[in-house]
Amino acid sequence: MSRSRAERMADLRVELYGELVGHLVGANRRTFDFVTHANAIATFGLGSTILSESVPFDLVVNRARAARRRNYFAELLPEGSALDNLAAEIRVSMDDIIALLAQFGRDVAGAVQIYDPEAPGEPRVPALAAVDAAEIGRMLKNTQAAPLGNRPKTGRTSLAGVQEKIVLARDQGRWFQVLDGYPSTHIIKPPSARYPSITFDEEYGHRAAKAAGLTTLDSWIEDFDGVPGLVIERYDRSLDAPQGRIHQEDMNQALGASKNEKYQDFGGKLSLKRIAEVLGRNGDEESVHRLLRLLTLSQAIGNLDMHGKNISMLHLQDGSTRITPTYDVVPQTHLDSDGKMALAINRKFLHAAITVDDLIEEAESWKVRSPRTIVMETLDSVKGFVHSEAPVEHAYDGLQGDIAAFSRNLMEGRPTGHGG
Repeated sequence: MSRSRAERMADLRVELYGELVGHLVGANRRTFDFVTHANAIATFGLGSTILSESVPFDLVVNRARAARRRNYFAELLPEGSALDNLAAEIRVSMDDIIALLAQFGRDVAGAVQIYDPEAPGEPRVPALAAVDAAEIGRMLKNTQAAPLGNRPKTGRTSLAGVQEKIVLARDQGRWFQVLDGYPSTHIIKPPSARYPSITFDEEYGHRAAKAAGLTTLDSWIEDFDGVPGLVIERYDRSLDAPQGRIHQEDMNQALGASKNEKYQDFGGKLSLKRIAEVLGRNGDEESVHRLLRLLTLSQAIGNLDMHGKNISMLHLQDGSTRITPTYDVVPQTHLDSDGKMALAINRKFLHAAITVDDLIEEAESWKVRSPRTIVMETLDSVKGFVHSEAPVEHAYDGLQGDIAAFSRNLMEGRPTGHGG
């Protein structure tokens, strides 16, 4: 029986590490589902969660978990105005997941690629298009006109998150737009009109994370024909990986949380303890320890936005998992906010009220042994960093002093915001 074009559009091919693993089937945006292909089981094994903790490879579809599977794919798309811009580009509703993934699913976070094999031009040949500083500057000034820096029709990519950004590839010091599924290698964030210092504050947060040993990747402020942008090297891209991609998923996807449920007080699906359980599921103690270091760093620098989409795990080709390098670590206590952490620490949300004992007791609930040593080592690294490295120009003037006070208060057993 022949199928209509609309039905064919909903039968999207899902590949992981270059292997066919299944299809997204069903035209209805609220009832579509993932169906595992036999090749996924032959390649990765029955029950493998290499695609997602929420999407195991099964011979028989478990219909009770269909919403969880749909959520994994929906969470590949951006949020807020960034999603609105993508939807407007192809003239569909923001919740039309299938239509959006059909157009933007070839270059998403991780090593998954999603596309309609019967669409005109398939199979596509990935390519690059050189762009100069002036063109990048124009993209950064108007992300609505070119969402994520995409080129119409061929340069389509998607990346989760709320912040405005573009994605490009960098090769031998030159910048390129990515076409037809070529893997982007860097994210570039423009200055924010609402929070003029935030892009520059984030650069300092990333350097603090690097000093704490939580990432080895580079970030820097680069001038694009008079427009400054924060350049961030992607941790899910590598020349040594198949098709240049390393697979990953965020904790919203792993734990079945949708959109604003990334914050603990929206629905209660996420907590630090649940995240630690996912990361340590296969005896990976090191990833749990790194989560504690990330939590301590976030508390010390005032990163209030350590939520479910800013904590992710890698799914390596051999089936092993580990926490990703740290990203999106942004000092925020000086911004217009309620001062609450995204995830409770020892049942406390208010950043200013949290103490080093709260960090330790939180970690003890994860069954971390000797958490005090990990916490104090991380605080010591922040203290050394903030006394030796200054923020870049245009960062918040009081940033260095705030972080020095927060880390000192924690190390001396006082509430983080004491005296502030």
